[in-house]
Amino acid sequence: MIRLIGYFFGVGVALALVAAAGVALYIGTVSKDLPDYEVLARYEPPVTTRVHAADGALMGEFAREQRLFLPIQAIPDRVKAAFLSAEDKSFYTHPGIDMMGLGRALLTNVQNLGSGRRPVGASTITQQVAKNFLLDSSVTYDRKVREMILSFRIEQAYSKDRILELYLNEIYLGFVYPGYGAYGIGAAALVYFDKSVNELTVGEAAYLAALPKGPTNYHPFRHTDRAVERRNWVIDQMVSNGYVDVEEGERAKAESLNVNPRRGGTYLFAGEYFTEEARRAIIARYGEDALYEGGLSIRTTLDPAMQLKARKALQNGLIRYDTLRGYRGPITHIETGDDWGVPLGDVKRLSDVPEWRVAVVLEASGEGLKVGLQPGRQTSGQLAEERQTAFVSKANMTWALRHMSEGKRLRADSPAQVLKPGDVVYVEKTGTGDDAGWLLRQVPEVSGGMVAMDPHTGRVLAMVGGFSFSQSEFNRATQAYRQPGSAFKPILYAAALDNGYTPASVVMDGPITIRVGNQVWEPKNYGGGFAGPSTLRAGIERSRNLMTVRLANDMGMNLVAEYAERFGVYDKMLPVLAMSLGSGETTVMRMVSAYAIMANGGKHITPSLIDRIQDRYGKTVFKHDQRQCEGCNAPAWDGQSEPELIDNAEQVLDPMTAYQITSMMEGVVKRGTATTLAEIGYPMAAKTGTTNDARDVWTVGYTPDLVVGVYIGFDQPRSLGDGATGGGLAAPIFKEFMIDALKDKRPVDFRVPEGMRMIAVDRKSGMRAADGAPGSIVEAFKPGTGPADSYWVIGMDEYEASERAREISPQASEAISSGSGGLY
Repeated sequence: MIRLIGYFFGVGVALALVAAAGVALYIGTVSKDLPDYEVLARYEPPVTTRVHAADGALMGEFAREQRLFLPIQAIPDRVKAAFLSAEDKSFYTHPGIDMMGLGRALLTNVQNLGSGRRPVGASTITQQVAKNFLLDSSVTYDRKVREMILSFRIEQAYSKDRILELYLNEIYLGFVYPGYGAYGIGAAALVYFDKSVNELTVGEAAYLAALPKGPTNYHPFRHTDRAVERRNWVIDQMVSNGYVDVEEGERAKAESLNVNPRRGGTYLFAGEYFTEEARRAIIARYGEDALYEGGLSIRTTLDPAMQLKARKALQNGLIRYDTLRGYRGPITHIETGDDWGVPLGDVKRLSDVPEWRVAVVLEASGEGLKVGLQPGRQTSGQLAEERQTAFVSKANMTWALRHMSEGKRLRADSPAQVLKPGDVVYVEKTGTGDDAGWLLRQVPEVSGGMVAMDPHTGRVLAMVGGFSFSQSEFNRATQAYRQPGSAFKPILYAAALDNGYTPASVVMDGPITIRVGNQVWEPKNYGGGFAGPSTLRAGIERSRNLMTVRLANDMGMNLVAEYAERFGVYDKMLPVLAMSLGSGETTVMRMVSAYAIMANGGKHITPSLIDRIQDRYGKTVFKHDQRQCEGCNAPAWDGQSEPELIDNAEQVLDPMTAYQITSMMEGVVKRGTATTLAEIGYPMAAKTGTTNDARDVWTVGYTPDLVVGVYIGFDQPRSLGDGATGGGLAAPIFKEFMIDALKDKRPVDFRVPEGMRMIAVDRKSGMRAADGAPGSIVEAFKPGTGPADSYWVIGMDEYEASERAREISPQASEAISSGSGGLY
């Protein structure tokens, strides 16, 4: 018997050794080429990039995987408790594998053989980290064994907190709305509840912990009952494990899911054009991977309050122009049927123009329109059941009685002649209480762009690229290349003043013919006519084209081109005379940047939408402000002088020239083509612009500390109509914005450079005059210069000059007859 027992024992030992050798061989085979678990120490997951306004307001988020990395210390205990209870309650005690759980899983899988069911895994959190970071998701025993081996190694190399940190930041937790999936607990708290993890309740934390098993199976709106059941199970586990008391657990189970989704994209109202431009700038600088995976923190230059004012001013101006040209018809037409709300709910609205509501005409009469308002959407995305109606009176749509029908402009007597039941329109509520009413609206056909900038730093404070980003993402402030027309003239005049001319230099304003080969060009002043010899000041104030061409011809277009490129208006300007009248194409951003040089005393600025960029660790990798500050970082004050910012910007224009052209453009506001801007009540320099056939109209101008530019035009250039000018269309938009932007600011005069000479001259002849003499004006001259001693006219022969001089003044006539005047 003893011998038999020994025999069986020996056989058993042999078999055990063979089995052990087999297991060892198998483990050795499957563990070949295992991934290096040490990569976890260098883990840098794709993280969401966030864009902020200058005041810190969130403007937008960009990510391929919505994720905000949170260190384990920043994750509340209740959130950790929920995930541990749902996924791995013995996490802090097991060595990487839960042997009891594994045994239960093996038994279940044996019982399910042949059933076609997916094998149960019983993975610990450590195993899930191994799978998610180092392996694939294949359902094989080999992969499971590799996962277990890696789990043992990970547990030996890293602390439990580090492993849990990796898991909670990497795991996919599904989505509420397609396209906004949540990776990691930080993003999930925002996506599902629009909260930070620190604000999550027990019930909310439990619901998020329920999701790893299958986010789509527990979708809060598609599978609500299933989601609540799974959440309550997690809460029960939290109670069972001692993380939550019974009473708190029951309260949490009694609550609804309370899902309050946060939609992705842009968040700051009216900031869409700016956010998109910042996105393009980041991609151009660092590439797409840095933007969508780098976790950058971007602080932009946007002033949210100023942005709202710019949006309002541009939209009002576009609507004002558009309504004067009548109604073009409804958005679309739908069949109202028994429930008009359903087809109306499918009509796309302008998401960034919330003041306007999409509506369907239910009844049309001589008194007005009864309309049904587009129903709202519930949190789940379902159409709201409530149906609201409103009334648009005839008085609130009189502009629309002038309407287009079959390409013809018609005049109607009744709203019923313009719209019929089923027509879909835009309406806007006006007034409050008993005075409330509804206006008929339409999206303007005309568009435009607007930019507001700090002239000293180049920081773009506001930018509007069109009427609605939802309607068109094309940014007309930076992407639309349009002719600036007369708005270019200050650049040309600045070049002249910087090269020997003065504001009192006299140029002939008369007919001129330019011949180039067989081509003949005869420019004209706006409105025709001419004024004869006039000073440069008069030429820019009255925007005289003939004077501008003669001045450009006199100093040479190569010089004009050099200054235009120096100011950044064009990259490469063709040096032909037609370009002197702004026939080249440029953008609002470029024009505003050019005017900023004149506003800041002649220093080159680089327009910037971004103040600072920090990487995922908080290190500053980009800063727009490159000024040096010696002494700013002193550890303590020891009686030393105050630190001083050193502006190392390139001086591209003489500061005195900058003041001269500024003074002349102040005259444009006081006496010239932009007199409507005088009503703003602040020191203001500006220039309007109108191109041939009034295809583009401009106003660009500045105070000492703010430069603004705006243009209006059709996207497919065509005439804005007879009589359309920059002063009539663009200037009112500029004016509305400036009044709003400056209302709380103290007026500041333009800074006069030291050494500037202020001398009274005759307005017509440009020659010296007595202080306060009738027809005189005080003009700014550089040291060593002054009014001409003789009557000198650019672009006029001697006889004509003599005759014209007698008309102007005896002093000029005497200078001509004595031969002391230079004439050509």
